[in-house]
Amino acid sequence: MAKQPQSFFVEEWLLSITVISSNKNGSTQSSTYSAQAIIQAWADLRESLKHQSFLAHHLQALKILISSQAALHVADPQAKLLISILSLQSVSLPQESYPLFFRLLYIWVRKSRQSSMLVESAIDILLNIFSCQSHSEKRYLSEGIILLGALSFQTSASEKSKSLCLELLCKLLEKEYRFMFLSDELASSALAAAGYALSSPVKIFFGRILDILLSIWGQEGGPFGISQGLMLLHLIEWVLSNSLNLRSLDTIDLVRELMENVKPTHSSFAVVMVAAGVLRAINRSGSSGVMQLKYFAEERIEIVARDLVSATKGFDYDGNQSRPNLLLQCIALALARSGSLSYRASLLESLGLALLTEAFPLQRIYDKVLKFPEENRETLLGEIKDHINSFIFKEAGAITGVFCNQYASANEDCRSIVENLIWDYCQAVYLWHRQATVLLVGRGDELINDIGKIAESSFLMVVVFALGVTKHRLNSRIDRETQLQISVRILVSFSCMEYFHRMRLPEYMDTIRSIIACVQENESACVTFIDTMPTYRDLVNDHGITFCLCYSFSTKLEIFLVKLTHALQIFLSYPNRSIYGPLMRFKLLELYSTCVL
Repeated sequence: MAKQPQSFFVEEWLLSITVISSNKNGSTQSSTYSAQAIIQAWADLRESLKHQSFLAHHLQALKILISSQAALHVADPQAKLLISILSLQSVSLPQESYPLFFRLLYIWVRKSRQSSMLVESAIDILLNIFSCQSHSEKRYLSEGIILLGALSFQTSASEKSKSLCLELLCKLLEKEYRFMFLSDELASSALAAAGYALSSPVKIFFGRILDILLSIWGQEGGPFGISQGLMLLHLIEWVLSNSLNLRSLDTIDLVRELMENVKPTHSSFAVVMVAAGVLRAINRSGSSGVMQLKYFAEERIEIVARDLVSATKGFDYDGNQSRPNLLLQCIALALARSGSLSYRASLLESLGLALLTEAFPLQRIYDKVLKFPEENRETLLGEIKDHINSFIFKEAGAITGVFCNQYASANEDCRSIVENLIWDYCQAVYLWHRQATVLLVGRGDELINDIGKIAESSFLMVVVFALGVTKHRLNSRIDRETQLQISVRILVSFSCMEYFHRMRLPEYMDTIRSIIACVQENESACVTFIDTMPTYRDLVNDHGITFCLCYSFSTKLEIFLVKLTHALQIFLSYPNRSIYGPLMRFKLLELYSTCVL
């Protein structure tokens, strides 16, 4: 989970959100020069102003300062020097120098106290540069727009100057968004600029800026993908958290108005992320005075979730979905990062779908294993490795937690729906994995191993969910027959997924104990579960394909014993064992005779 920024620079914090999951360093990399080199660089720039020239070593001086920005302090005298060089009429500055000048001025604005006069001068020169430069020259846009946003955020600037900065910032976002969102690094600067602007005391552009962000999302060449969506979520969190801390009612009212009146031109993806940012800020603030805003934000996500579930033809993980659904991933990640949520049926449904089709998309993977020609399996291996490093997979635990919390508050009908979905998924995984292994053993061992990582995580999700089911369904409020049916289905599901059991789980043992306590005195439930176990011959053969070619003897024995384990636990715990003795002996004799033969 992202923490509130400790950096002076919002864009660095936003960028760190996108790289945590891929084990990269999210901080800006800089090779700090010595203090002597930094002093010399400032001396070279003073020489540039004195002689009204700008040579190669002056450009190098800027680069030295930028490389040392993590430890660099830019005070008013240095800022005045930079502004004076930018103001020289007789000097033609190289295009590559502008982003460097802008970055140094941005450091000054964010890390130092500024005089009002110098801030006004900086705004004048910045507006002049943008009015003179061709927008076909893109290199200065990213640093320029973030400087505009930071200046609009400064209390030392006049309202008129702030308004001019905000007006230009809006125009740049509208016209140049295709360039500004080409990469996560560029996007972090554009969104940070928007965040500063949204936090500006001048509120007349607040609605326009949010409207731009919500409208450009998903347009051709516009912002797209999970990483940039999460940046938007945490940007809104940052803006609203500041407003809640300052008790800025104007900002809160503007956000509430947006949540109430979403336009048809607004992207559902962006709307969900903005609403989640609102919820996260409210939940982390602990404020009880904005519950109406929280309600509208939850309702907005619910509307998108309901429409999505309806568009996917109901609550069914087993659809013909050949590619990831980014909106479904967006909803799941947004809910996982939002904090406390009220129960809503469509949220429960969308979370269930997201877990089974996006976080653990085993059906999609197994389908490709069975359908892809062997020469294309390297491509599939790359896709699986990318998925293992994705946000949706790495945050599956948090998503499962939200899913279980929603389940706990659901009515019995909704609970039954999601329960059946999970149990059916377990049985399907059992069959899919067997078929895929036939094709891959000895030829795609790395692929089997990576698929196993996803399946193992899905097993953990099933265990956590099953424990929640036992807590809420195996009690006196539920009729005995329903309890027994649920218990048997959990046992069957655990048996199907047991192959992926790789660690000791307290939740697993707690679930087993609850189920055994429920079924041990019921003959029909025990018999029903035992009857679900396949024969050994069925286990190692599938439609004429022998699994003996794929598994060693010890592995075949292990798999069958896994299916027998839970039945033995029940059998040993039941006082009248004679009822099941013949049946259990038959199963064991069948195993023995088949293995020997």
